[in-house]
Amino acid sequence: MAWYTAFRRRTENTRHCWGYEFEWTPEHLTAEQCEPLKHSYDVLGEECLDRLNAISPPEKNELPRSHSQEQSPLEETDAEKKEGLPLPRRDLYSLLKEHHASDPKLRELWVEVNTIPDWVDWEQIERGQDVFYRYGGPALTGLTYQSLLGGMGAARVVETLARTGGFSTKVARRRLFETTQHILQCTKSLDSLKPGGDGHASSIRVRLLHAAVRQRIMKLANQRPSYYNVEEWGIPVNDLDQIGTIGTFCATLIWLSFPRQGLFLREQETADYVALWRYIGYLLGTPTYHFETPARAKAIMESLLINEVHPSDMSKLMANNIIRALEKQPPTYVSPDMLVASARWLNGNDLADALGLPRVSWYYWALMTGQCLFFMALCYSYRSIPYLDKKHIASLKRIFYAVIVESKYGLAGTETLFDFKYVPEYNTVTEMGKPSDLKVRSSGVEMRNLRTLGIFLGVVGVGAYASLKVASAVISRIW
Repeated sequence: MAWYTAFRRRTENTRHCWGYEFEWTPEHLTAEQCEPLKHSYDVLGEECLDRLNAISPPEKNELPRSHSQEQSPLEETDAEKKEGLPLPRRDLYSLLKEHHASDPKLRELWVEVNTIPDWVDWEQIERGQDVFYRYGGPALTGLTYQSLLGGMGAARVVETLARTGGFSTKVARRRLFETTQHILQCTKSLDSLKPGGDGHASSIRVRLLHAAVRQRIMKLANQRPSYYNVEEWGIPVNDLDQIGTIGTFCATLIWLSFPRQGLFLREQETADYVALWRYIGYLLGTPTYHFETPARAKAIMESLLINEVHPSDMSKLMANNIIRALEKQPPTYVSPDMLVASARWLNGNDLADALGLPRVSWYYWALMTGQCLFFMALCYSYRSIPYLDKKHIASLKRIFYAVIVESKYGLAGTETLFDFKYVPEYNTVTEMGKPSDLKVRSSGVEMRNLRTLGIFLGVVGVGAYASLKVASAVISRIW
């Protein structure tokens, strides 16, 4: 359980970190045990990227540009749009599929990602996909404000992210949508995650994108060692980073985000959801040992929480940029204070203070209480009735994809191919963004939370009043 409680029994192995308390076990990793994982990485993925670049060199528009923080290097100019000449989109997955038979390394990767491990149980994977949508609203809330924003507390990892420029305020929102697209593709159906499906292909694209980022940063670091401290921070996008990323998508949700929103998964749901992300991690080239069981997934989450989360000045910059990229944005138009309240509620005040997030008034804490009550009523009600649960899951699959990918507020109907858009350069380090100057509209989310809290307090008030009346009547009869 993620909540701190005065009634919990503590031992010499009890650890307390950022508002979370747990018991240290032999399955947890010390900082010394984590160190080798910072210097190992997906060698096969990088070797295959070299082969694919030789077969089809990156287009000029994919090369580094000094304004990469401001816009995607693949955006078309007005003149190009008028001429009807769309920019080419290089798809590394399609190249791999087309040429794997002609190169030993490409064939090795193709065979690996298309071979189903013995431990994969497709029925369990499908149940794990359903878990994501069963708790869809709280899941997206947790992924945004805890896994992503709270994850900026990992100072070492932040140094890699900052060098891509992809978390400046101008592009952070789109990058968040692109990551969510990958999750939606991996969870929309079982066929999507099987070889040849959209989620399967996207996972391989992301794997090759990680190789491209790693390769680019290491090239710049070799030319100018002061650019990136390999000895202190490790190889960019290393095995520990990959394990941490998969952990934030599953373990952090299960044992931190959901409980802090009043939601607790059943034992079977926990096992199924971890199994889903173990397989996605396998496709991404991530060591999967730490996700073989829920206990191991929980242990690695706790190990990284205590070993890796040490916010830096860059952590503060990145966390605040995420708030500024999301504030007052359609379709919800949520206020900055509500965004900060969400981050503080999920990460705790200690970590939020370390990330430089401002304090918010009691009003926004009340709104967060209302939001949690709304999610609890919705999720627990649906999951208790199988027919409604199935209908709810199918509905959210359509809604999430429509909002994130198809709507003009999201990716505007164009699925990303996870190409190399945010290219590291010597002068590409994310800078602090400015607050949004958009006019604030009323937020439907905030009003919903306020109404839910009002209804809850009304029900509690009526219940208390009725209880007092009954107690008074009973006492009067006795006396």
